[in-house]
Amino acid sequence: MITGIEIIKACSAIGAGLAMIAGLGPGIGQGFAAGKGAEAVGRQPDAAGEITRTMLLGQAVAETTGIYSLVIALILIFANPFI
Repeated sequence: MITGIEIIKACSAIGAGLAMIAGLGPGIGQGFAAGKGAEAVGRQPDAAGEITRTMLLGQAVAETTGIYSLVIALILIFANPFI
């Protein structure tokens, strides 16, 4: 017989997996930003410092989405508040 705890653990594992799908967004976004940054430096080599600085700031902000999803997944797996 399946208990309530087992259902909560199973749903938490599914939720953690779904949370990690959010890790795809930052990867795609950072790759796109790096490609556009390289393209911009190729067009204006004099502005390479400013372009790189802006690109890295944008990538750092985009990375926080992936980190938040990882934290949620770890909480659901190891420190489940529902059990």
